[in-house]
Amino acid sequence: MDKEKPGLSGIDNVQRTIAFSNSNTNLRTFPSRDPRVGTAPADSFSADHDNKNADGTAKNIDITEHLLSLEQVCTKYSVQVNAARPQDSFGLGNAQAAKLLVENGPNTLTPPKRKSALQKYIICLTSLFNLMLIASGILVYIVLAIDYKDNKANVYMGAILIGVAFLNAVIEWYQERKSENTLAALLQMIPPKTHVIRERKLESVQSADVVVGDVLFLRMGDKVPADCYVFAATDLKVDNSSLTGESEPQEREPGNTMRNPFEATNLAFNGTLAVSGSAYAIVVRTGDGTVLGQIAGLTAGEEKAESPMSHEIARFVRIIASVALLTAVVFFATGMGLYNDFAFSINFAIGTFVAFVPEGLPATVTMLLTIAAKRMAAENVLVKDLQGVETLGAITCLATDKTGTLTRNQMMVTNLWTNGTMYAATRAHNDIGESISSGNITGVREILLTSTLCCSVKFDRSDVPIDKRQLLGDATESGLVRFAFSRLTGDFDEVQAQHTKVFEIPFNSANKWMLSVHKLTHDNGPLTLMMKGAPERVLRLCSTILYQDRIIPLTDAHRAEYEEMYQYMASQGHRVLAFAQLQLDGSAYPEDFTFDKKRANYPETGYTFVGLASLEDPPKHGVREAIGRCRSAGIQVIMVTGDHPLTAEAIGRKINLMVGETRDGVAVRTGQNVNDIGEDEYDAVVIHGESIADMSDADWDLVFRKPEVIFARTSPKNKLEIVTRAQALGHICGVTGDGVNDSPALKKADLGIAMNESGSDVSKEAASMILLDDNFATIVKGIEEGRLIFANLKKSIRYTVTHSIPEVIPQIMYIIVPLPPMITSIMILVIDLGFEVLAALTYAWEPPESSNGLMKLPPRKPVTMRSIAMLRARALRHPPPPIDPHTGQPIKTSRISRAIAAVKAPFTRVWWQDRLERPEGEILVDGELLSWSYLEAGVLSTISLIVVFFVVLNHHGISPRQARLMAKDTSQNYFNKDSPDYTYNGRIFTGDQQFYALNEARTGIMFSIYIMQVFNLFICKARFRLPFGKFMFRNVRTFYGFGAGLVLLLIVTYIPPLNTVFNSSYKSIPLYWLIAVGFGCLLLAYATGRMLVLRKSKPIQWNQTIDGLHMHPTIWSMRQRTKSIDVVV
Repeated sequence: MDKEKPGLSGIDNVQRTIAFSNSNTNLRTFPSRDPRVGTAPADSFSADHDNKNADGTAKNIDITEHLLSLEQVCTKYSVQVNAARPQDSFGLGNAQAAKLLVENGPNTLTPPKRKSALQKYIICLTSLFNLMLIASGILVYIVLAIDYKDNKANVYMGAILIGVAFLNAVIEWYQERKSENTLAALLQMIPPKTHVIRERKLESVQSADVVVGDVLFLRMGDKVPADCYVFAATDLKVDNSSLTGESEPQEREPGNTMRNPFEATNLAFNGTLAVSGSAYAIVVRTGDGTVLGQIAGLTAGEEKAESPMSHEIARFVRIIASVALLTAVVFFATGMGLYNDFAFSINFAIGTFVAFVPEGLPATVTMLLTIAAKRMAAENVLVKDLQGVETLGAITCLATDKTGTLTRNQMMVTNLWTNGTMYAATRAHNDIGESISSGNITGVREILLTSTLCCSVKFDRSDVPIDKRQLLGDATESGLVRFAFSRLTGDFDEVQAQHTKVFEIPFNSANKWMLSVHKLTHDNGPLTLMMKGAPERVLRLCSTILYQDRIIPLTDAHRAEYEEMYQYMASQGHRVLAFAQLQLDGSAYPEDFTFDKKRANYPETGYTFVGLASLEDPPKHGVREAIGRCRSAGIQVIMVTGDHPLTAEAIGRKINLMVGETRDGVAVRTGQNVNDIGEDEYDAVVIHGESIADMSDADWDLVFRKPEVIFARTSPKNKLEIVTRAQALGHICGVTGDGVNDSPALKKADLGIAMNESGSDVSKEAASMILLDDNFATIVKGIEEGRLIFANLKKSIRYTVTHSIPEVIPQIMYIIVPLPPMITSIMILVIDLGFEVLAALTYAWEPPESSNGLMKLPPRKPVTMRSIAMLRARALRHPPPPIDPHTGQPIKTSRISRAIAAVKAPFTRVWWQDRLERPEGEILVDGELLSWSYLEAGVLSTISLIVVFFVVLNHHGISPRQARLMAKDTSQNYFNKDSPDYTYNGRIFTGDQQFYALNEARTGIMFSIYIMQVFNLFICKARFRLPFGKFMFRNVRTFYGFGAGLVLLLIVTYIPPLNTVFNSSYKSIPLYWLIAVGFGCLLLAYATGRMLVLRKSKPIQWNQTIDGLHMHPTIWSMRQRTKSIDVVV
């Protein structure tokens, strides 16, 4: 109703394209096959550039009927309508409609292609981790086939390894299936019923049966079932926010002067909502042909990016597999050289390979993510993809919609100016004006009555209290009504009943005001005229003003004061309405007077100006703190909205998204020309969507270098391009949104986050994560949870991998030294799948080391100039594939060609450059982790178990030298029950003595590994602090984990029947475990010294403090507004 004006902040024209020509950047971008590297192909967004309308607006959808006359549309779709009396239209014939339904199909969106449950399970099963387990199981059976007698335990080991892979896949598959079922229950693809006119009869049909050419009857509260051409309307307004992001309802009426279909006044789109009025319209698109369907098609065309953690786990598996394979090959050659025995050497090589495989790690990772997903579910976050939990913690850029995501999509009154006084309806920190103590204040009461009576808002029912009813109508009027019934004294329904409406002129785009006459008695008569509308239009019709409790002539001084108040309200990004009244003279307008709109027998001027009211779509509770915390965590938060730039910026400044100055703001403050302002002098930019198509690669670089960015008046393809451009710079990009217009970007992003209550079905389908309560602030908890799960995963892997070296070295010593077989395959399973898994899982509940530490760290893969340069250097090394001139798509090579290229790759310089390039930021498995696990803690644990092994053997009279000589004697097979007696220094060792001595030493090895890992379990908790203090013991499940592991070991050891299976001995003496305790204390001391050294050499890099952030809770700054909200929620 009012026009938006420039704000007091000095921003004159935010629609102006930023003058990037002053940039001195020398960065270039290069095309790449990887969408995360370089920039998008030049033709990716050609629709925005090539399909320009005359007014410069990008035309992004396939619909042209808005440019046709009614006769042309009727001819095109063979339908008969009556524009003068639309209710008498013939519409389509029933037979014609049935034929069209068969030809064109139902009016439904084609469901996205889904994989079957079996296909999804196979995908889970064929992850690299599971494939490595399956390969290990198969190799174990190969060993069994080579030497069955000495490897009987491999029957169980192979089955367990393969079984673990299948079980791990089941856990992951079940969690994803559960999330999909929850999502399916949330989705409702299309409104079930709609009204159509066929053969002059108004009937209700299934929305799926609507066909092109049908004449629809739309009324307030209806969801539009298809794209349609409006040929008759009465005050129709539609809510297009789910498509365009505009929070204000749009008028729809016959006739149109706009070329852009989104701005056409005679088109209503599928999925939008009629918020007021009624209309008759001709269906011009159904199903996938609608704008909704075309945007859904954009979503279907976008491939899901691999999550950062998937990439890193795959990299880790490749490292482990490569090291294991290389080690196996080396020691196979060693075995052949020493013994010239193929069967023995291959058995040894496979045993070494299996020992390198952390069998329990896949299950540990899956369970950690599953437990985290359940914690997120308790916070009302549905995680569709397990690894999305960690991805949320890794994001560096969060692009968010405004309407319904950051704001409530519910207009609220903020200020009143009446009777010469400014009143604040809220208690925001920057609001001016007096508080409204009563609804009977002069001027305030008149505005409340006008808001109550001069409106077209309806309630959905009248048999329940007002605070339980739903408002049907324009969002602005609904906001005024909410404010009115929260402030008026007495019964709200009675006010409307007592002062009945006798005449009304609805709001329209020509007048930009609404007028009504009511039975409201005053001194001069029984009727009162009320008006509200655009301030400049209403003021023009007034000759007097309510000022200081009197009605006096309107002067230039009053107009100047009005202009000042209006400018203040508009500068806050608020929507401003003016109110006027006129007490009609009873002699000219008696109670039974008949008003006629056509004859205009009502006063058209001479009104009394009552005042102004401003409204805003306020931020949701917690949004300001949430964005502030995101920015403090080093995450760039970008608003992408279809709203006006001024409105977007005003909201951005209220929610910590924008606190710095724009280029225009600096120019106003310094008095310089805007083109003279350098790039380094301002931190904030507001980009109009129309300028995106003309932006160069250098322009995009400059935009993303700014810490505060808002994109306004954007289209769906604009949003998609913004996400693609951010990813091209290396950003791990998260996108939040609730509308259909957000869905392509949601799917393209590394992590799409949709809203449940206000979100469209298409957006929920495209997203990886859904906020069930629509609370944006939950994202901060998710980011912290994601960072915590990454830290805990890293700790868990660090802990788990440490036992690999103590398992591998004994295998190597068995053949190189040689020594008796110190550790068996079944013992490895007890360690890896027994107490190690139980202990590693406790990291899922590990709290952060400090309350706010995680959110003060930069993202683990920050985007820097170095990281961008690395991406582009890699892009140069990997030129994009050739483009098919017919399809415009990259030409795909055959599988055989790709396999040959993969084999050749390690022998190329480029391959080694990629592998040896030091990555920017932190990765899941880095050199420091591998150093600790393999070279430091792993070696010390190995020394511990070797000492324990020899001490136990020595207790039985077998010295290390003697054990080596017995193992080296290949003519006899010692250390078995049926082994021949061995005599040493006059002492005879029978086969039973040899066997039980070795098993007792093996038992000592298992307890040594367990004890060392208990110390390691606590040491790995400390990432930034010394491994001492209360924080080490806050996770009580740690004690449950290693306690359960101890119980398992005691069962395996001290239940004699199990000794045969697990090569253990119930005669094991706990006294020898103290050796491992001593080495554990040594490991703790070493870890402490190591941490002190790292603190000096690699100090922690915390995020810099951002000046200007307002971190006081939104709920307090808006507590007055909350009172009016709580009445209706």
